[in-house]
Amino acid sequence: MRKRLLTVVLAGLLGSMAMGAGVQRAAGPVVEVYKTPTCGCCGTWVEHLRADGFTVRVTDMPDLSRIKSSNRIPPSLQSCHTAKVGSYVVEGHVPAQDIRKVLATRPAIAGVAVAGMPIGSPGMEVAGVRPQPYDVMAFDAQGKTSVFASHNR
Repeated sequence: MRKRLLTVVLAGLLGSMAMGAGVQRAAGPVVEVYKTPTCGCCGTWVEHLRADGFTVRVTDMPDLSRIKSSNRIPPSLQSCHTAKVGSYVVEGHVPAQDIRKVLATRPAIAGVAVAGMPIGSPGMEVAGVRPQPYDVMAFDAQGKTSVFASHNR
């Protein structure tokens, strides 16, 4: 009886450890996010990144225009928040998978952006509303743009 109890307890502990190991993620790259203090969708996007394993530091600012201009984000690509990860700029509701792709492939661009706030992009999910198709755009320091990824097509 005692041996059986010990076996059950050990099996439970090992199972708990295995389940916990599956949940834990290594700390990902640090993403510095600049947003206004009242933007709820920005906070939801931050949580999307954290759920994907990124370490996120948030700076609330009343005006982001200086951040956007100093990072040469084309006006047509600007959105509600701006982030930096490594040497790249991330503007708007860019999916974590696309940020990971940029970091893995290291393209010769200044950054990636999702213009506006398309429904269905990370942080802009609306229950019962069909996600809009949208593109993640790459941009360089001269403002040249190209499609980096497409979603909800």
